[in-house]
Amino acid sequence: MRQTSGQEPPLPRPAGGPERPGPGREGAGPDAADPGTAPGHDGPGRDGPGRDGPAGGPRRALVAGGGLAGLLAAAALAPYADRVTVVERDALPSGAEPRAFLPQAQHAHLLWSGGAEAIEGLLPGFTERLLAAGARRIPLTAGMVALSPRGWYRRWRPTHFLIACTRDLLDRVVRDQVLALPGVRLLERTQVLGLTGDRERITGLRVRTGDEAERTLTAALVVDATGRGSRTPGWLADLGIPDVAEALVDSGLVYASRMYRAPSGTEGFPVVNIQAAARGTRPGRSAVIVPVEDGRWLVTLAGTRGSRPSGDASAFEAFARSARHPVVADLLEHAEPLTGVVTFGNTANRRRYYERARAWPQGLVVIGDAVAGLNPVYGHGMSVAAQGARALARELGAGPAGRELAAPGLARRVQRAVARPVSVAWDLATGQDVFYPGSVGKRPTLADRLTSRYVERLILTATGDFRVATALTDVITLSAPATALIQPGVLLRALRGPRLPPLAGPPLTERELHFTRPTDAGVAETAGT
Repeated sequence: MRQTSGQEPPLPRPAGGPERPGPGREGAGPDAADPGTAPGHDGPGRDGPGRDGPAGGPRRALVAGGGLAGLLAAAALAPYADRVTVVERDALPSGAEPRAFLPQAQHAHLLWSGGAEAIEGLLPGFTERLLAAGARRIPLTAGMVALSPRGWYRRWRPTHFLIACTRDLLDRVVRDQVLALPGVRLLERTQVLGLTGDRERITGLRVRTGDEAERTLTAALVVDATGRGSRTPGWLADLGIPDVAEALVDSGLVYASRMYRAPSGTEGFPVVNIQAAARGTRPGRSAVIVPVEDGRWLVTLAGTRGSRPSGDASAFEAFARSARHPVVADLLEHAEPLTGVVTFGNTANRRRYYERARAWPQGLVVIGDAVAGLNPVYGHGMSVAAQGARALARELGAGPAGRELAAPGLARRVQRAVARPVSVAWDLATGQDVFYPGSVGKRPTLADRLTSRYVERLILTATGDFRVATALTDVITLSAPATALIQPGVLLRALRGPRLPPLAGPPLTERELHFTRPTDAGVAETAGT
């Protein structure tokens, strides 16, 4: 298996076409007004409400949603468009600050290597910028202490990685880099009301700006990146396009998170992850510590129906101790709480199979959570969004000079390409969630049960077999398709089982173990060494 680097080569820029205007400026023509110099302009790439000029023309694109998926879509479109207008209902912060419409940002987020490499390909230098801002690049599986449903994983030599930081920091780094791209404009405090066009071609968006004025923005290509609340299914129905198939698997999971000051001496501490076990009669409980910037631990607890965490700070560590192993609670005894407890319950897996639609209009692409909202406990949402945007860029750059935004069949090809990383993450999430007691939605088929049994065998084998652990990490980090798990070598090893005996407890080093012991002396001694 390869060692992933996080430095995927950027896509080639299209040859030919009009010269790209500089940052904050539009190309010449009847709509050449420079919104960067208009009154109320808020900085590079930002426009006040209603300040955006006409977005129509063969090289104009619109992105609905200014979150991570939308900004990465804008980065994918920027080399192929004279203007990319990102329409966002919120007023986005200028720093690493919370967003009004992103409550899940306060909970643990992981950017797996497959997602980080996709962003790096769209935004060269992203990884370096994020690490310079305080994020951590954590090697896998050396930098993770994890209890799987079938036992403790070993900390094998690094083959992959994840990036750990707060969601606010990651969004800020992406936002700053995208809004500095030539031709990218952000239209804030603007609500998307619907699509324009017909069942053959989407031509733009109807929007309402902050001053309550309604207007129409036109473009050759529209991207819906509005997240779980996407209204595209209803908008398509209004245009006479048949219903799109949907699937739902809801384990009833609720998150509860709290920020802690990490104990002195824990710099370089691993991620600690106590996973739930889906099979059985008891609800699932999990607990994770993610080291983030500024010497903090972001701690997220989760429970399914019948055993959910609450927002009660006095019950937080007791819930952590009730997980399948108490190591997270033991570590928290030495950490200082910095915040109260926040909860989040919109965690159902919901997928829309746009790639299977019998009819699909030209000029429309849907990406990110608007295609599939995934249970965040598996940490795949950001990586899937990044790989979806990367798929958009690849399709646009498939021709010798890049495809035109209005090219026939482009939207359909992109939608099918977006579905590939979605399918991997969907199968990983629902393959577990469907078995939790009280799970709602799709019920497991015989094929689901057989697949789940095989995956459990792989997980068991991975606790004591480096090659199987690497293959599993390949798929979990979205660095390889799920077919990597049915290669002959992996199948044979899974049949044989783990080569090494199971670990009796968490694979912490002696130095790390000091921070699980109930004496301050051990901590002070370790911090001073």
